Amino acid sequence: MARRDGDPLAVVMGDVDMVRALGVAGISSAFFGFADDSARFSRHVRVSLPWIDQWERQEELAEALLALALAQPQPPVLFPQTDAALLLASRYRERLAEGLRLILADRQLLDQLLDKDRFESLAARHDLPVPPAQCLHAAPDVPAPRLEVPFPLIIKPLTRTPAWTSMAGASKALHVLRREDFEALWPRLTAARIDVLAQQLIGGPESYIESFHVYVDASGSIAGEFTGRKIRTFPRSYGQSTAVEVVRLPDVAELGRDVVGRLALRGVAKLDFKRDDRGRLHLLEVNPRFNLWHYPGALAGVNLPAMVYADLTGRERPPAARVHRRVTWCDPLQDLRAMHAEGISLLAWLRWLRGCEAISGLAREDPLPFLRGKLWAALRRRVSSRAIRVVRPSGAGRIARRARRGKTGSSE
Repeated sequence: MARRDGDPLAVVMGDVDMVRALGVAGISSAFFGFADDSARFSRHVRVSLPWIDQWERQEELAEALLALALAQPQPPVLFPQTDAALLLASRYRERLAEGLRLILADRQLLDQLLDKDRFESLAARHDLPVPPAQCLHAAPDVPAPRLEVPFPLIIKPLTRTPAWTSMAGASKALHVLRREDFEALWPRLTAARIDVLAQQLIGGPESYIESFHVYVDASGSIAGEFTGRKIRTFPRSYGQSTAVEVVRLPDVAELGRDVVGRLALRGVAKLDFKRDDRGRLHLLEVNPRFNLWHYPGALAGVNLPAMVYADLTGRERPPAARVHRRVTWCDPLQDLRAMHAEGISLLAWLRWLRGCEAISGLAREDPLPFLRGKLWAALRRRVSSRAIRVVRPSGAGRIARRARRGKTGSSE
C-alpha cells in the first residue's frame, strides 16, 4: 500500500468528483468509500481502502487511515467530503495528524456548523441572514409541540444520520404545508428519535439555491473562491444535486465573504443561500468540507482542493482565475430521473448534455468510473430487479424495491 514515488497521496473520503478535481491538477489519490463506488475505477486512484462504517466504527476507521498514511514515503493529505467523514476527521484530528496533513475549521465552530440546533444559536450571535427556525427534540410519547415558525415550513434533521435516510430517503428535508401535516409527521420523527429543525419555507424551486465556495488559508486570507447555482435535483424538492453550474454571482460572493469573515472560518466551505421572490438572499447552511462542486470549479479555473494540497505539502499554490468561466456539471444517470420528473424531453436533455463540460465519473482520459462504476452497475441492478419481479409475488416485489431505496445515501 506504500507509494514508490515521492509525491504525497491525497486521501479522498468521498466520491469520484473529488478524485477528478485532484486529478485535473495531476494529484493521485487513495480512495475510501463504498465498496462499489465508481471512484475505485479511476486512473487517478492508486490505493483503495476497504469499506469501514463511518458512523459505527469510527475509531477502527481512524486507525486504518493512520496505518495507510504511515506506510507512505510522505504524509498524505486528507480530503473529507461527507458529514460522517468530516466528523471523524475532527474527532480524531490530533491522532490523524500523526501521519496525515489536514486543514479543518476550529473544532467548536465545526461542531456548531454541522449541528443545526447549535447553528441557529451561532447565526443569532453573528447576525447571519438565516430564515426563522425552531429546534424540535423528538422523543417517544411526546406530543407534537406548538410551533413558533409560521406555516408553510420545512423539516430537516439537526444532523443527517442513517435514521433520517431510512425515513426520508434521498430528501434532505420534508415540506410541511399545514399544522395537520406536521401532526401526521410527528409520530414518525418520535419513533425514529430524530431531532429536527422547523424552518420557515423560502419559496421557489431548487434552482433558486445559489452557493459560495471558498478556501480560507491558515493566515485567514481567501486563497480562492467561486459561486454557482443548482439546475436540477432528485427528488425534485430537497433532493440531491443532479445538475449544477459554476457561474458568476457577485452578490452571492459578497455576502459569502461577509459571512466567512464574521465566523472567522478557516479551511474550505460551501455556503448555501436561497434567493426569494424579491431577490434577497437567505443563508440556509454552511458546510465546512469538500464537495462535488470542486470538480466543475477546477475546470472553471479555481481548483480549491489543489490549493489546499499545495499549501499543506509546501508546493507552489496553483493560480486561481479572478473571473471564473461558466461550467456545468451533471450526474447523467441521476439527472435522467430529474429530467423525467421535470417533464423535459429526452431530446432536449441530450442537447443540454452536449454542452455539459463536467460529467460525474466520465472524462475522455478517465472513462472507467462511469462505464464500469456507474453505467454497468446500473445495468446489473436493472437486470437483477427484473429477475426479482419474475420470482417474487408483486406485493413482495414492491416491498423489496422500497427496502432498496431506503438504503440510498449521499456524499454531496
